[in-house]
Amino acid sequence: MDIYAIFLTGLLTGGLTCMAVQGVLLTATLAQREQEGHSLLPILSFLIAKIFAYTILGFFLGLLGSFFHLSITTQVILHIAIAVFMIGTALNILQVHPLFRYFVLTPPRFLLRSIRNQTKKKDIFAPGLVGAFTIFIPCGTTQAMMALALGTGNPFSSAAILFSFTLGTVPLFFLLGFLATRLNSIFEFAFMKVAAFAIIILAVFNFNNAVSLSGSKFTLQYVWRDFACTALSVCPTDVLAQAANQPVQEATINFTPDGYFPQLITVPKSSQVKINLVNSQADGCLQAFTIPRLNIQKIVRQGTTDTISFQAPDTPQDIRFTCSMGMYDGIIRVVES
Repeated sequence: MDIYAIFLTGLLTGGLTCMAVQGVLLTATLAQREQEGHSLLPILSFLIAKIFAYTILGFFLGLLGSFFHLSITTQVILHIAIAVFMIGTALNILQVHPLFRYFVLTPPRFLLRSIRNQTKKKDIFAPGLVGAFTIFIPCGTTQAMMALALGTGNPFSSAAILFSFTLGTVPLFFLLGFLATRLNSIFEFAFMKVAAFAIIILAVFNFNNAVSLSGSKFTLQYVWRDFACTALSVCPTDVLAQAANQPVQEATINFTPDGYFPQLITVPKSSQVKINLVNSQADGCLQAFTIPRLNIQKIVRQGTTDTISFQAPDTPQDIRFTCSMGMYDGIIRVVES
């Protein structure tokens, strides 16, 4: 998942969808400190604590996901479940049917009472505590981002997701706190629609990642690559695996920040294949090189190299390789000898 897209989701829609609950908490906290005449410090305290709390939450969600060494099939199921949850969240925001309210996770009532009690306090730490406590009352969009973060299985990627999203919500919350007001209800509902459709778009990409991780060629990347090659004559470089030590066919795949290179490797059918994996720059899901059809997954940390070996199928076909989240991929093309 593109961190910049997540930041834009927070910037354009996240603040608005969270305003109904978290915005009220912020304005209620500020109301207790009006007589002090310090408007910016409590707002900054609330926002900084909120960003810090969500970043830490993201780290632990990713850590939790990393404890489970999931099979490729389980990873596919997890991505599909996350996509379904995100779509259900979006449909709840759009108020399509009461059924979709079950996609919204509600904290216990005693926890809500405790958070509201903090808003009534006048001490200097109150705004920061309320900001940190908002992790217990996430809005629909935030819950979708939390599910996405959990699915990464990487503490740092997960922390980056929630940090970027929460950072994106800051401008609107700062404006809300500074003006101590709420948007017109019609205007707010219009942006709630925008938020819902943004979540649906993210869900589509997450579902596409699941399809990619399953080894299917029916992905957005494959369709675009096929279109670019056919209509625009922009085709990936085809690298022929070399017979270094007969009868082994050998090729090298480099991990870059933009994906794997080359994206197309050709090997003879029924041959023994050795692929050198060289990761000099890539991080995130790119480190988990995966060949779903062959049930192969190799973790290659940044700055290291590794190899995989397998026997090519007996019939010509395309075998897709991808990262662990299905966002970056390529093809091993099996041809006649």
